[in-house]
Amino acid sequence: MTKIGIIGGSGFDEPDFLTSAKSVKIGTPFGHLSSDPVIGQLGSTEVVLLNRHGKGHRIAPAQVNYRANLWAMKELGVSHIIATTACGSLREEIEPGHLVLPDQFIDWTKNRKSTFHEGDQVAHVSMADPFCDGLRQVLIKCAAAQGIKFHSSGVVVTVEGPRFSTRAESKMFRILGADIINMSTVPEAPLAREAGICYAVVAMSTDYDCWRHSDEPVTWEMIASTMKNNVDNVKKLFTAATTSIDFDTCSCRVALEGALV
Repeated sequence: MTKIGIIGGSGFDEPDFLTSAKSVKIGTPFGHLSSDPVIGQLGSTEVVLLNRHGKGHRIAPAQVNYRANLWAMKELGVSHIIATTACGSLREEIEPGHLVLPDQFIDWTKNRKSTFHEGDQVAHVSMADPFCDGLRQVLIKCAAAQGIKFHSSGVVVTVEGPRFSTRAESKMFRILGADIINMSTVPEAPLAREAGICYAVVAMSTDYDCWRHSDEPVTWEMIASTMKNNVDNVKKLFTAATTSIDFDTCSCRVALEGALV
């Protein structure tokens, strides 16, 4: 049965786009979640909403308990996750206000645990194509139908944060081939793959990072202002996409088979 998980940050404090919404308590072997999951309905689809940074954006990206969050999604029966994230643009054509549906990531984090398997069991899970293509195609189709300005692919580099990049770092990430930059896709994507959950990202471009010398350095106020305008588009996209996800068989669901040592 298809059950959709939505992981959001700022702008997703209140489940105002869900009906019959109620919060639930759930424990995990990995500690506390960022927030209590909210279960509700989008049309006829059951949705589990989780705020990645806690209400009021009180948890920094490096302190998010990603393993607890993803474990809870699995325990609640979530089969597909659509995650939203703010991002800086590293390309002229990705303007603030545009959405990006990345198909690759570069992991530039330093201190995060990206596996559920520790001790005497190792999981060498494949991440060649880190985002579920079936889910991405649904998002692409729905974004086009909604008339939203979006980019159907891209490379996201995830940094540790919470600080923003230096100009030298921003230019380096461009040279490495990254198109956008954020602080949350890793380890969410690898953990979702280990959990056998289809996972895709809707990235909201909020600024040009700091590689363009003609622009002011990025600030949180700048990000929050652009995100406020983007959130409504993202919620419309979620509403359209959740009613269009009709596949259960996917290689994401069996990624752990053959990966455990």
